[in-house]
Amino acid sequence: MRFDLTDLKLFCEVADAGSITAGAERSALALAAASTRIRGMEDALGAPLLIRSRQGVTPTEAGRTLLKHARTLLAQSARLREDLSAFAGGMSGEVRLLANTNALTEFLPEVLSAFLAAHPQISVDLEERLSDEIVGLIAEGVADVGIVAGTVDVGALTTYPFRSDRFVVVTPTDHALAQRRAASFAEVLDYDLVGLERSSSLQRFLVGKAAREGKPLRLRVQLRSFDAVCRLVECGVGVGVVPATTAARAAKTMALAITDLADDWALRELTIVVRATGELRPYAKALVESLRA
Repeated sequence: MRFDLTDLKLFCEVADAGSITAGAERSALALAAASTRIRGMEDALGAPLLIRSRQGVTPTEAGRTLLKHARTLLAQSARLREDLSAFAGGMSGEVRLLANTNALTEFLPEVLSAFLAAHPQISVDLEERLSDEIVGLIAEGVADVGIVAGTVDVGALTTYPFRSDRFVVVTPTDHALAQRRAASFAEVLDYDLVGLERSSSLQRFLVGKAAREGKPLRLRVQLRSFDAVCRLVECGVGVGVVPATTAARAAKTMALAITDLADDWALRELTIVVRATGELRPYAKALVESLRA
């Protein structure tokens, strides 16, 4: 039974994503190659590693055992590269960073660009997730650093403050909500909305909030960025829920009205989470220091 590091990384990515297709994409492998590797691992073991269904894949008991050891081996491999990098002229490695939509789109681009320019031998694997998913993955050691909403329960994880922002409603200037100083999300749900694509962590979050209000999210169109959402709102397609920083920037060049969301969850204190500072590899610690600065 021989599994190489590519096999182990692929299996971890597939298990984390719940999909062979998504796992293959994250591992930079063709779907056919990834499927062949997974089948080869199962044939070598003589037992299935994944339960396959229309909803995706989940690890079997054997798969969960493999997942536990694979993560340990991959972490040891990363530490080996880190220790040897000192002999190759400086610190190098890859940091896996998970962030919610707000942090990823509004605050990380500027911070990461400065960090990567200062550390040319370090790369960052950045992925968007829901805040509660991030906490679980950091606790399991799947990723090094996470940025989550301050309202989520982080358990025993170490936390640091990151940024503050809030969600607001953007509307055309002649919309019924445009004259309102604030409105509840329940009121916003009475109108057509322009939102982000379904895979966005924020969109999934808003779908959950709408369900709790007992109302559907009447999405007219779904886009890939907050700026695109604002542009379609300006054209009268619907209203949008975006960070206040985005709304203020967009309002400088677009005919938009901004209305505060009255719900408590609209205020977003963003928090950095790690398992423990002492457990971080030097390049992950360097990223945390950059984020805190």
